[in-house]
Amino acid sequence: MAAAEEAPATADAPKKKKFSGKKLVLFIILPVLLLGGGGAAAYFLLLKKDPAAEEHAADAPAEEHASDEPQVYVGLGVDKGLQVNLVSTGKRPAYLNLDLWLAVKTEEDAKHLEGVMPKVIDQFQVYLRSLRIEDLQGADGVQRMRDELLLRAKAAAKPIEVEDVLIKSMLAQ
Repeated sequence: MAAAEEAPATADAPKKKKFSGKKLVLFIILPVLLLGGGGAAAYFLLLKKDPAAEEHAADAPAEEHASDEPQVYVGLGVDKGLQVNLVSTGKRPAYLNLDLWLAVKTEEDAKHLEGVMPKVIDQFQVYLRSLRIEDLQGADGVQRMRDELLLRAKAAAKPIEVEDVLIKSMLAQ
């Protein structure tokens, strides 16, 4: 009689479900492979240093400090900086207030740059008025704007070599 009582108890007990082959691959093996591949990619792309880049980085500071002459900084000559309305899609207009310095090599270049400053400001205005507030989000957006302003300053000020554009103040609203 004890055997008869045990048989129905085991029949009513829930059975353990085993993973089928598809579920095993989908829920266990695939995530492990993806995490392992992602970790390896992160290691090779972000953490591992390139020997050629290290050599170039070691040479770069020596080249930058080769000239003993400091840079000369020239303001845009606008009292309140550049004030530009940005492209906006909403009812509220977006504005950018920007005050910049341009870096040149010599005082003589600075004097010549002041003579062509209206051309430089014109080029800046044309570019800045085409931006949206989203284009200026984050450090990458600001860096892209600086790079574009530097290209435009170099083109407008030729033959003067503008070395850098520095942001004195910036307010996007």
